[in-house]
Order: sequence, then structure tokens, then C-alpha cells
Amino acid sequence: MTHGNRRLDIVLAVGLAALVLVPWYRIEGGFYGLGWLAEFPLSKAVAPGILQMVSEGRVWLFGVLGFFLMGAIARIVPDTEKRGALLVIAGSLGLGFLVLQGLAIGFSGWTWQATERLFGALADGQPSMGAGAVTMAFVFVLFISFGLAERGFMKGDAFIVSCISLLIFLVSVFVFYPIGSMMVGALQDFDGSFNPDGFIRNMRDPGIWSLDCVMGGGRCGVAWRTLFLAIMTAAGSTILGLAFALVATRTRFPFKKGLRLLTVLPIITPPFVIGLALTLLFGRAGVVTEFMSGVFGVEPGRWLYGLPGIWIAQVLSFTPISFLVLIGVVEGVSPSMEEASQTLRADRWRTFWRVSLPLMKPGLANAFLIGFIESMADFGNPLVLGGSHGVLSTEIFFAVVGSQNDPSRAAVLAIVLLCFTLSAFIAQRFWLAGKNFATVTGKGDSGAHIALPKSMSIAVHALVVPWMIFTVVVYGMILVGGFVKTWGLDNTLTIDHYVRAFSVSISNGSIAWTGVAWNSFWTTMEIALIAAPLTAAVGLLTAYIIVRQKFAGRNLFEFALMMSFAIPGTVIGVSYIMAFNLPPLEMTGSALILILCFVFRNMPVGVRGGIAAMSQLDKSLDEASMTLRANSFRTIRLVVLPLLRPAIRAALVYSFVRAITSISAVIFLVSAQYNMATSYIVGLVENGEYGVAIAYSSMLIVVMITVIAGFQLAVGERRLRRENRVAGVPLATSPSNPQEKAA
Repeated sequence: MTHGNRRLDIVLAVGLAALVLVPWYRIEGGFYGLGWLAEFPLSKAVAPGILQMVSEGRVWLFGVLGFFLMGAIARIVPDTEKRGALLVIAGSLGLGFLVLQGLAIGFSGWTWQATERLFGALADGQPSMGAGAVTMAFVFVLFISFGLAERGFMKGDAFIVSCISLLIFLVSVFVFYPIGSMMVGALQDFDGSFNPDGFIRNMRDPGIWSLDCVMGGGRCGVAWRTLFLAIMTAAGSTILGLAFALVATRTRFPFKKGLRLLTVLPIITPPFVIGLALTLLFGRAGVVTEFMSGVFGVEPGRWLYGLPGIWIAQVLSFTPISFLVLIGVVEGVSPSMEEASQTLRADRWRTFWRVSLPLMKPGLANAFLIGFIESMADFGNPLVLGGSHGVLSTEIFFAVVGSQNDPSRAAVLAIVLLCFTLSAFIAQRFWLAGKNFATVTGKGDSGAHIALPKSMSIAVHALVVPWMIFTVVVYGMILVGGFVKTWGLDNTLTIDHYVRAFSVSISNGSIAWTGVAWNSFWTTMEIALIAAPLTAAVGLLTAYIIVRQKFAGRNLFEFALMMSFAIPGTVIGVSYIMAFNLPPLEMTGSALILILCFVFRNMPVGVRGGIAAMSQLDKSLDEASMTLRANSFRTIRLVVLPLLRPAIRAALVYSFVRAITSISAVIFLVSAQYNMATSYIVGLVENGEYGVAIAYSSMLIVVMITVIAGFQLAVGERRLRRENRVAGVPLATSPSNPQEKAA
């Protein structure tokens, strides 16, 4: 039996199980609760697909069965070309039919008037797709993948083809379908009829495009305000992230561990908490404001509530992301190239400027792009500090949930935001096009990076040290806020907030979690720990495919993946509600919709970090593995992944943290059963319980630090046979040995 036949046999067995062994439609009580087993298979609600066709009168499902049998027939076709063609046809038609019937038939019958006029009324409709239907969809996708591999696509590598096909399918379902559902709704009246008037009116709105601030008049439109803020935030976070990465890797800074901790702290904090801390420091009644007023006579102002305050909060929040992207890139620059430059009598400044910094371009470009997109999509900081200076994300939020209730305006603003982010992505692609940044080749080197030039060292320390002090002050205010009675008003010390949030008691010999925050805390941990490895796996696999594989539509494929990150969380949350609240896929109120939202919202960070790291790995390492008859899966597992440990760690940390601290999308998707920490904290803030909110946030910070340390131990360090040291300045007494290194 060939490998191709064995793979196909497994998929056929899975498809048969989807038809016979599991419910075809969604189970109200949840599939994983296994409560449906008591009524399986005779009950109509939990019957498998084959019984839904035969005994429940849902004859349209025979089409799904027919295309599955077509794929089974392909198993016995001896000719490879014909078998591949038959598998592609069976998979494409089967998947198309499955999706079409799911969209066309709802709870009560046809959802489209045209189909009802064409085929007549249905006696019964169908619920949303369940385990059986979803599994069959994946079977059809694998049919397509195996068929393309049989016909020589991607050199017949079925693993790579399957990965590409599954990624395209998942991104289509969980990114494009929700956004498409929202866009279609924006072009419709309340009765479902086509009416683009609202869309056109909002597209021409001067509140979006006005340039009055440039012309000497009032205020610029929200689009230009958001663009300017995003550019400034991306530049600031990239420069600071590079400075932190250089200090951590190219200097003998004595507090490197503390530096790494401080760079991570802002990203593991709910954004509105940083906004509240900045308000306590720099607001009209803030500590710093009152000090400046009392000592220097400076009139208190409202400068914090606008673009300056948002910019400070965003740079504080997003610099850690840039650091996480850049640290692996800075570490990956080969010391042998720097040593070669010094051998040719270049000084340290020239070596850094002409050799080291150009090799960091992928990381710099990705850090800038991520900072730009994060700023565009940020919701928490503008909501707290924006005042009357709204940005695109907050305007979208108020267009959806505010008194105006204008979905067409939300769609227009989302399109504008998407155009900005895609333009930044295109500019990045042109900047890096046609250049090779590989520095890790499998050859040994001394392992000692050159020290920074003196002027550069002074400059990065001048940036890093004040920012570290500022971060410590901000988090000091947050820490104190959890132990005072009323934050900013009554500074009497107390632990009542922690007791109310996280009290524990012993009842009848068992532990009772009596604190008000425990329920949302355990739910948040469970969902975040499930979403983090899934996000990292999908993101890094995608990065490998983009960097190492060449296929038609690769650039479009990368564009599609970046779009999920470019869309603000507010839009993602609203679109998920509109798309997944009705058949064919109904997931609202479940943990699954939260997990999927986190995976596909945060996956692009793993993709960008993986691309930056993969760009530094010489392709000869893969080719050597292939020469030794290893397949793609084995090469990824044994060669690529060990060299991607910095990127893996960054993806795990980022996805875990964002799953806990995300607010813009989560606030629409939580339910009474699955309430996330951020939405619970927002509720506390709305009720004026700032102390409990700060205590909860502090607890989350401690937990996230612990889990991040666990990720560090689990993933480990990348080993390049290099020592963790910086080359010293050549000794005056040893001119013949300019490469002398100091521990």
C-alpha cells in the first residue's frame, strides 16, 4: 500500500464516521458534553447524517453522500492523473454543495426567495451544521488537497498542499465570511432589500476625509487622525523595541532580566488599566500635574485626552510587541559577518550601520507593520484617553452600538482602515523585495557579537533607561491602586479588593471559590491556554509555507492572512455575531467562538514573526534534510522548529496574552457561561469598582508572568553553537588580535 492510498483510506474512514457515528447537526447542549449519547442515533436532533437522509426526510443531504462516494471511487482508480482529477472534482463539488445547502436552507425552510420559487416550499428546514457536517467539510478539503498532490502540485507533497488548502478554507470561513456577512448587511435595508444609499452617503462624509487642520481650519477627519497616530506609534514602538533588543543583546547592561520583564509588562496589561494609570499621573488632577502646578505654576490642562495621550499609551503598550519581534532577529545576525567587516578594518559604527542593521531589515519592517496595524486596530486606549478625538476603531464601535446604529457607516470606516493597513503591507513588501537576509547557515562561528559603537550605546541607553523608569512608575501606580480604598481619592491601605475578588473558603471538606472574579478567571485561563498553541502552530506553519514554498497566488495568500489582523477587533466581534448567530454555523454563546476569534485574530503576529525568523534561515538546511530523504513534515519537526524557538516563544506569549487582554472583540462574544476577564473588568469599571478592577488586573499580570515563564522553559532557547556574550573592544596591547572577546 502506498503512502497516498494510506492517507486517502484514513480520510475515507473519517468521512464514513462523520456520516454514521456522530450527530450531523449542532447539539444544543454542546457536543463535548456527551449528553447526546443517551438519545443517539434515533432522535431527530442527534441523528447522524445517514439517518437524517433516510428517516428524517432531509433528501438534499444525498448530494453530500454522492460526492463522498465519488471520492471513494477514486480510491480504486489506478491511473494517477485520473484519480487526482476525480478527487479534485469530488472535493470541490462536495464542499461547494455542502456550503450552498447550508446557506440556502435554514430553520424553517428556504432562506432565499429565489430558491423557494424554483424548487417549491420545504416541509422542514435544518439546524446549524454540527460535528458530522463540519467533519465532512474537512474531508472534502482533503480530497482536493490529495488530488492536487496526485497531479504534481507542490511537487506532489501532500502535506504542504493539505496545509495550504486547510489554511485557505479556515481563513475563508472565519475571516472573509464574517466580514462579507457584515458588508452585505451594510448594503441592505432592514427588510433585506438592496439599498446602497447609506453606504454612499457615509463614504462621502467630510467627518472622515476632511483636511481642515491642514487648511488652517478646524479638525481633520477621523481617517487622517488615525493614519497620523498609527505612523507615529509604529515609528516610536519600532525605535524603542530596537533599542531594548540592542541593549539586551549587544551591551553589558547589568539589569537585562529586569529589562526583559519590563518590556513584557505593558503587553500583559489590559489597555484601559494603562489609560487609567496615565490619567492618575497626567490628568487634570494627576500626581505629576499637581506637582507641576504647585512647584512651577503650570496651569493644569487636558493635553492627555487626545492624540498625545493615546500615542503615549500605545507606544507603552506596543513596544513589547516590537521587542518580541526584533529580539530574535537581532540575535540571529551572524557574528562571522561582523567579524569579516572588522577584518576589513571597518570600525564598529560602520560595521553596525552597513552590516548588522541591514540584516535586521525583515524584523524592523515587521515590527513597524505590526505597530502600525496594532495602532489602527486599538480600541481600549482611544476609548479611555481619546476624549473628543475619536479614531476609526472607536467610531466603528459607536456606529454599531451607539444611538446612531448605522452598520453602513461601520462598514465604510472598516474599509478605510483596511485600505490603510494593506497599503502599509504593500510598502513593506516593496522594501524587502528581492533581498536575501539569511545569516544562519549551519556553519559554525565564534558566537560573539561586536559591541555597539560608543555613541550608539549611549543613545540606546538614553532611550531605554528613562522608559524603564517611566514603566516602573506606571506599574507602581497600578500596584498601589489595588491596595487603596478609593483609587485617587481615599488612599487608605486595604486588602478588601483582593478579598472580594479572590476569596477562598473550605466548605464540607472541599475548596469553595467564593470570590466574585473566580468564574471569569478560570474561563479566561482555559480559553487562553487552548488558543495560544493553536495560534502559534497555525501562524508558524503559515510562515514556513510563505517563505519556503513557491506556488501561484502566494502573495494573495499572504494578503488574505494579514487582513484578519488589519481588521479591528470591534469589527471582528460584530461580524462574528452577524455571521455565526444563524445557520449554517451557529456558535454564539460558546467557548468555541472565542477560541476561533483569538486564533484568527492573533495568527498574523505569529506569521510575521515567523517570516522574519525564517528569512534568516538558509534554505540549504531544508535541502540537506530533503537530500537525506526526510519529508516536509519531518524537516519542519527536526530542522526548522528547533531554529525557530525565539519565534515560537514570541507567538505563544503574544497569543496567550492577547487572549487574556483583548477587549474590543471579546465584549461582543462573551456570554453568561463564558465571561472573559476583560469584559468582567469593564463591568467593574462601569460600576465604579476601580479597586476590584485593579486587583483583578494585578492578579492577571502575575498569572501571565508565571505562564510566560512556563512557555520559556517548555520551548527552550535556540542553540546555534554560539555563546551569549558580546565582543569586547580590542586591547591596546594586542593589536594582532582585534577579535578578542570578553565574557
